[in-house]
Amino acid sequence: MKQLSPTDTLFVNLETPRTPLHISSLQVYDPPAAGENPVRFKDVLQRYEQRLGRSSVFRRKLARVAFDLDSPYWIEDADFDLEFHVRHIALPKPGDWRQFCILIARLQSQSLDLSRPPWEAYVIEGLDNINGLPSGSWAMLSKTHHAAIDGSTGNQMAVALHDLEPYPVEIKVADTWKPESEPGQLKMLGKAYLNLFKTPKQIKTMAGQVIKSRSNKIRSRFDSTSHIHDLKERIRFNADVSPQRVFGGLRIELSQLKHIKNVVKDATLNDVLLSIVSGAMRHYLSEKNEMPDGPLTVMVPISTRTKEGVNADGGNEVAAMNVKMCIDIADPLERLKGIHSDAVASKAYADAVGADMMSSMIESIPAGLMSLGMRAAAKTGLMSKAPTPHTVVTNVPGPQFPLYFCGAKSSLAMGLGCLADGSGLFHTVASYNGYLSLTFLSCKEMMPDPDFYHQCINRSFKEHLEAADVLVNAKE
Repeated sequence: MKQLSPTDTLFVNLETPRTPLHISSLQVYDPPAAGENPVRFKDVLQRYEQRLGRSSVFRRKLARVAFDLDSPYWIEDADFDLEFHVRHIALPKPGDWRQFCILIARLQSQSLDLSRPPWEAYVIEGLDNINGLPSGSWAMLSKTHHAAIDGSTGNQMAVALHDLEPYPVEIKVADTWKPESEPGQLKMLGKAYLNLFKTPKQIKTMAGQVIKSRSNKIRSRFDSTSHIHDLKERIRFNADVSPQRVFGGLRIELSQLKHIKNVVKDATLNDVLLSIVSGAMRHYLSEKNEMPDGPLTVMVPISTRTKEGVNADGGNEVAAMNVKMCIDIADPLERLKGIHSDAVASKAYADAVGADMMSSMIESIPAGLMSLGMRAAAKTGLMSKAPTPHTVVTNVPGPQFPLYFCGAKSSLAMGLGCLADGSGLFHTVASYNGYLSLTFLSCKEMMPDPDFYHQCINRSFKEHLEAADVLVNAKE
């Protein structure tokens, strides 16, 4: 029995029926080559059965303390049923991209059953008419609650299921898993009482970190107004979200993004992606006659997982930085320069303050009070009224070599985030085998025209690529 961290507990407490807080990975696989057997659903079930022992996330569920007076616990589910979690569906004819996006959005909008291990996987057949994919391709959408994983631990689950070659020799590993009985409420309430005595020590730790982060050396680096992120500006995505979702995105060659990056000194691929997203939002809001008067800000989650914590037992180890989107700058390369400049300062600030201080702030609040406050904020609409960034862009690096599942080669990897009131547009970047996917998830009421937003992203990308070409040709 392991207790959730305060950060992981936040994702449990903030969830509502309108805002399920799971994140997902989406893999698309090639159809079998001539003479090869297709992957059957029973093959998929067998693969999961063989690999369950490689990740603790698969078979553990939440045990919640009465009245949420303390953080819940992870326990090994004595009633684990693999076939409940792995499901088989198909797209209707003709099986095109639009139908695929609608299905993925619908599945992403459905909450996970938190009385069971909080994950589901959907094998999706019928991808027969999607440009760039061979007919007969199939996909797998894996949904896992954010309380259980972050991007790094999500990758660990994918690695547990995939191989580096089509048909490797299966190495049998002893599965030492043991189910656990439900803990008694009196036992958990007793631990909750003891945890209350830790709060003064946590507050002292937090205060020391705050003082340290306020040193003159740190202050002097951030006195410039260029590092201030004003969140007062409100756009259509800073409101309460509806239960319905929309999804879309595109695949980009990694070499094209590196070409754009190389024309701006010291820029990173992440800067390029933020600039592309900023350009897309500029086009979208301009079309709606909703261009903001003030600056917009993007929140970028940052993994704080150390090398020693790579094989950690699930959970979240993340911080966040805010970056100016420079949406007021029309020229794509000038926008990229502005974003890079602000991102450098924001990353330094995130490092200076540190994730430990943010964790301490959460830990200093008694779990019961935090739970009550989070539920009240979610139900009363306070979440959408609080100052929040105008979108989120998260980057999940993947392997730059092919992966195989039951012999099938993965041709495309995508990711999906989660929405909350006040934060109705989420972008996920997933890199894999020489390509990068940039996907978006939004609320159907906020974005009734996801196909148009897809066009805005594509337009912004092409503007960056053309501007880089012009600059390179001018130097030659």
